[in-house]
Amino acid sequence: MEKQESLPLDKSKIKSIAESLLFVNEKPIEIAELSEILSVDKRLVEEALEELVTDYTNKPCGISIVKVAGGFQMCSSPESEMWIKKMYRERGKQKLSVASLETLAIISYKQPITRMEIESIRGVNIDGVMKHLADLGLIKIEGRKEVPGKPFLYVTTRKFLEYFGLNALKDLPKLEEFMILASKEETVQANAEENSNAQPIEDKAVLEEKTLEKNNTVPNI
Repeated sequence: MEKQESLPLDKSKIKSIAESLLFVNEKPIEIAELSEILSVDKRLVEEALEELVTDYTNKPCGISIVKVAGGFQMCSSPESEMWIKKMYRERGKQKLSVASLETLAIISYKQPITRMEIESIRGVNIDGVMKHLADLGLIKIEGRKEVPGKPFLYVTTRKFLEYFGLNALKDLPKLEEFMILASKEETVQANAEENSNAQPIEDKAVLEEKTLEKNNTVPNI
């Protein structure tokens, strides 16, 4: 029996299917991937996704759809952030240590960068920290520096963007924004440590604050 061809999908159906795929996928989905799955033009997929973003933005909802690492992802609403952090703290979620955040901050702003250059900024040995960040998939080797010895150059990965909810490196907060975020985060962390033996809170503000203190320069991206 000859297989019947499926009917073309209209925009409402594309939106419905895309919404389902975003819901079940824990990582960002790119337009090209959705276009291939749905067998429709990328333009139609992009229009449907933009409408979905608007739909979720305009209705009172605990879910939002955002652009992350070049794709789209369904995430919790920013208004629920404090409650989500509280839940994960209570569950004992493993967080990045201060040493890891310091090192990751240096790499994110100065990449590509060598291990020796990172150690010269931090002033301590970072062998263990670098291995940990690489094992987590947050950094990777990206070639060698053209100097004697040709040391490895390190850069952040797409998983780094996903981890911190960024669409691109240019979305890292600027210095002015960071100072406000850092002061808020320090207050939150101080309160958490006073009430319970809380571990360092993972936040973009902390990530940058440590680098700026050590390097005393405005980040260049």
